[in-house]
Amino acid sequence: MSAKNDLLVEVGTEELPPKALRRLMEAFTDAVLSGLDDVRLEHGAARSFASPRRLAVLIADVVASQEDREVTHRGPPVSVAFDDAGEPTRAAEAFAKKCGVELDALAREKTDAGEWLVHSATEKGQSAAALIPGIVRSALDGLPIPRRMRWGANDAEFVRPVHWLVMMHGGTVIPGSVLGIEAGNTTRGHRFHAPGNIVIDRPAEYESLLESKAYVVADFAARRKKIFSQVTGEAKRAGGQVVADDALFDEVTALTEWPVALAGAFDADFLELPREVIVATLTGHQRYFPVADANDTLLPVFITVANLESKAPDRVRDGNERVIRPRLADARFFWETDRQVPLADRTTALANVVYQKGLGTLHDKSMRVAALAKLFAEQLGVDSENVTRAAVLAKCDLVSGMVGEFPELQGTMGSYYAKSDGEPAAVALAIGEQYLPRYAGDALPASSAGQILAVADKLDTLAGVFVLGKKPSGNRDPFGLRRAALGVIRILIEKHLDLDIGEAVKAAVVQQPASGDDHGAIGKALIEFILERLKRYFLEQEQALTADMFESVRARQPASLVDFRDRLMAVANFITLEPASSLAAANKRTANILRQAEYEGGADLDTGLLADDAERVLYHAMQSARQDVTPLVEKRAYAESLGRLAELRAPVDAFFDDVMVMTDDEALRNNRLALLAELRSLFLDIADISRLTPAQD
Repeated sequence: MSAKNDLLVEVGTEELPPKALRRLMEAFTDAVLSGLDDVRLEHGAARSFASPRRLAVLIADVVASQEDREVTHRGPPVSVAFDDAGEPTRAAEAFAKKCGVELDALAREKTDAGEWLVHSATEKGQSAAALIPGIVRSALDGLPIPRRMRWGANDAEFVRPVHWLVMMHGGTVIPGSVLGIEAGNTTRGHRFHAPGNIVIDRPAEYESLLESKAYVVADFAARRKKIFSQVTGEAKRAGGQVVADDALFDEVTALTEWPVALAGAFDADFLELPREVIVATLTGHQRYFPVADANDTLLPVFITVANLESKAPDRVRDGNERVIRPRLADARFFWETDRQVPLADRTTALANVVYQKGLGTLHDKSMRVAALAKLFAEQLGVDSENVTRAAVLAKCDLVSGMVGEFPELQGTMGSYYAKSDGEPAAVALAIGEQYLPRYAGDALPASSAGQILAVADKLDTLAGVFVLGKKPSGNRDPFGLRRAALGVIRILIEKHLDLDIGEAVKAAVVQQPASGDDHGAIGKALIEFILERLKRYFLEQEQALTADMFESVRARQPASLVDFRDRLMAVANFITLEPASSLAAANKRTANILRQAEYEGGADLDTGLLADDAERVLYHAMQSARQDVTPLVEKRAYAESLGRLAELRAPVDAFFDDVMVMTDDEALRNNRLALLAELRSLFLDIADISRLTPAQD
């Protein structure tokens, strides 16, 4: 085993995109580790580092070289390598030349497929120093960077210009060039506090050296923790608590190397603005942290995080306060100006905004969504007036000044403007809920009108993009269709909206302007897309659920997702019952018999032809079960239904033990097939349990 030392790789750049920094850091570390594994360089644990101007990884105990290994190369078959006279052919000579040996140095290997010429040799392991530059290049080339840039006179491309490179194995610099930069052992510190070069003697001192001498907290997680502590502390001293999500903390962490939190204030008059507007102004434009009191009411206070330790913190605070005042004044201007035009008067402006080429304008989309929402409301027994009105007005805030400045406030501002216009409270609330859920785990619309509007909007989006033939492929989903489908699923299931999903999709597809005549195929493809998302939803939600359980219900094509959920939960309960394995196997056997016999049904079961005791017992047990189960299925008591059908295990097992189904007597055979068909239909009323995998003894 070769010697082991820590490996340090640091890529120094101009300021990296803050919203992507954590992802770039993690991807870089993963790629370097994978590269080491691929070339058989053993190593220990890794630590990731990232700041605005660097990506780095520190990996413990990286070996100095690969282990030597025995490598065997197979050549041509012996029958090809030698002619009938036993003389070597050109194929044999070429293989020997390729291996760098004389012909007589080749061995033979017998396999089931014949005898082959082979050559074995010891492949000497390469040094880590020779392999690591290539690993780093590949890792950087593979980072998830949507758009790369070039700088200077060379051909190097990266997310930002690269200015320095550290590659060290122990105390030794690994020679090599990456992105046009020669590797060394010097890093750079904070732009203002430590602008010069800093020499690294050993990788293990990297983190402490940067923090003690260079004013850089290189560990992303440690820097984030420090920011959180400082910000929450400043908020507490100001008499409140921080209003912020994880994304803002991540972004501020990515913008700073030496974070210092400071509290500032703004005019209390601005608190008359909607809360969301103030928060968007503080966080979106300035990356400030808003502060609220114990009742979650905003205070005229914000927390900023400077990227330096100022000798005059009051001047830094004053500067930030001067910056935020005109921002809030602009927001107030939009708020006052937008309300001078009622939402309803903005519908005409929507006709001038293209929604998507081939799908008309935003006004066209609004009308389609309104038609869907009205249809869904009527089907669900909900008053359609408010939800239809909300759908007509839902997109009007997109042509407002405030949403033009803060796109993330779409829907929210529409709700405020609807209230200001005197629209019904239900209409205003639905407009504000139309985009929910925006992301995985987000809240769902609380109101019935909001739920229906959100489903209608998302189904219209899904149908439109499917009609255009732009459904997601691989990791690409530019229209957010997977998120939209999951949103539909969550709302329908978690809010218990018993909507016929097939009919809903059909209605959404038919009214698309570019749908043509192929409504059925497009609708089928969209249903399959939704069902695949549904499968993932269930399997991630419930550990007890399995793919075969899902497929057993999917085979019955329940009309609504609520009904699908109820059947699936019943199957999950059924599989825990002791008779489940036997009955699942019996149903699979029954399905196979009926398929192989090409039984198409239609013939009535003749009780007079039930010649065997076992088939008579099964028949009477089935009749009794059907009487009990039919009303249970009608009221969707599926778990109770399957529990009752589980009682058929004994007569079913006895039937297959004692009765020959495929007898030579045609009448008797057809009657027994009819009996099995009835048995199968009993279970198919709930799910196709023949698709379940029986438990192994």
